[in-house]
Amino acid sequence: MDSVIRGIALYLLLLVIIRVSGRRTMAQATPFDFVLLLIVAETTQQALLGDDFSITNAAILIVTLFLLDIGLSYVKRWSPAVSKVIDGRPTFLIHDGKIDERALRKTRMDTADVMVAARAQHGLERLDQVKHAVLENDAGITIIPRSSG
Repeated sequence: MDSVIRGIALYLLLLVIIRVSGRRTMAQATPFDFVLLLIVAETTQQALLGDDFSITNAAILIVTLFLLDIGLSYVKRWSPAVSKVIDGRPTFLIHDGKIDERALRKTRMDTADVMVAARAQHGLERLDQVKHAVLENDAGITIIPRSSG
């Protein structure tokens, strides 16, 4: 039972930390982010298993974490407020061609990040070709180009 409680506590702690650290962590992985992820994974594994490295304990933890994830998905479905807290909501980085510096700072992104998405999605070469840039809940950036006509 101790493993289940530790599993739930660490799941919720990691969810809060990832949510507070911002969506950029998931959207723009750097080598630093990768190293951090590896360290967090190892630390979490040690905290989850404690002194019990048995297959039974690992199986109980895996089932617990998946059930917790499934349970939270239902809670988010039933409560838009909880969904907003856990997943956030889309953020306009550029709206009607105007750069929202505050949104960029808050998400720890810059116009270079927006241009990466603009080039990848539409082959755009300049920032003034972007009508809207939206940081989505899934940490992807959606680009809506200005109409050419």
